[in-house]
Amino acid sequence: MTHHISAMIGAHPKGAGSLDKEKLAECIAACFECAQTCTACADACLGEDMVADLAVCIRTNLDCADICAATGNILTRLTGANTELTRAALQACRTACAVCAEECERHAGMHEHCRICAEACRRCENACAALLESMV
Repeated sequence: MTHHISAMIGAHPKGAGSLDKEKLAECIAACFECAQTCTACADACLGEDMVADLAVCIRTNLDCADICAATGNILTRLTGANTELTRAALQACRTACAVCAEECERHAGMHEHCRICAEACRRCENACAALLESMV
């Protein structure tokens, strides 16, 4: 998945600035994958018989999906990158993913979609942390 993302970063006339291109591509991919997975998990939760017991999980999934999509979009736009805004988006995404992973892990024993979602959230959380740590 990161092949086209990396290619676009490399083809950008302004480049990635001081950002680590590999970590940037991985983070963008993780953000969009997590947004999709969280949206799908929320939808799967809505299909469960015990949907009322999953209300917090659904809300958390949808919040995380929105934050991940926004972060992926911010990271994708390289022209005129604002380091302060990029850091804030990455920190918010990392937090949202940690919270969502914790919530989904509570239900992972009963619902496979929650287990899968927790894994995607942890991957995105780690990708955001790695990119943040690499920023100068």
